[in-house]
Amino acid sequence: MSVNSATATALVVQHQSGGGLGRWAEWLSERGVTPQVVRAYEREPLPDRLEHSALIVLGGAHLPDDDANAPWLPATRALVRQAVAEGTPMFGICLGGQMLAQVTGGEVRGNHGTPEFGSTRLSLRAEAAADPVFHGLPAHPPAIENHVDAITALPAGAHWLVSSEDCPYQGFRVGSAAWGVQFHPETTAERILKWNRDRLDRHGAPDPEALHASALRDEPAATETWRTVAHRFADVVTAGVHLREP
Repeated sequence: MSVNSATATALVVQHQSGGGLGRWAEWLSERGVTPQVVRAYEREPLPDRLEHSALIVLGGAHLPDDDANAPWLPATRALVRQAVAEGTPMFGICLGGQMLAQVTGGEVRGNHGTPEFGSTRLSLRAEAAADPVFHGLPAHPPAIENHVDAITALPAGAHWLVSSEDCPYQGFRVGSAAWGVQFHPETTAERILKWNRDRLDRHGAPDPEALHASALRDEPAATETWRTVAHRFADVVTAGVHLREP
């Protein structure tokens, strides 16, 4: 679909059945961006070229180059490269953030560092103060985490925006309009109750009920913060559409 002056669309790549856009769908729509989801895990085809106003790559249980188990990843990486090269706004979440880091020269390692599950205290870094999306947020916002893989090096020239005690590279920007995060700003506490108990047990994490209770306490603060981020990203998208109007 081509961009025109009447619409702003975001191509959303979904990697697994439980990993949808969540509350971001509503928040983007509130600011004039219409998500168009491709369920890649169901073999829905990805376009050869990005013709949307923005790209959002969601989380999943794969590494960014696990092509054998997720054969749609090469096409997803190509879209990420195009978005970065052309300055099309992009937001990568968890696997999507790792993919952004990897395709632009950073490093990602599987089963690396301390796993993070449930609501986690993040820390905004000084560089966030000048970022179009992350500026002025609370110094230590909570966010839901669900990862055992991690970014181990950011690309050269990336803007390092957010960290946590156990995972340094929680949020960053590449170029002018491509953001990646390790956490899940789109997720609510309710989704935690559907997490796989065996996986949590393997990594020594609390059970879903305990993680849910903690995330529920943090949800008002998390909602306010990540709604702001979603709205600001949408504003970047719509501003780009207006710049391209004839």
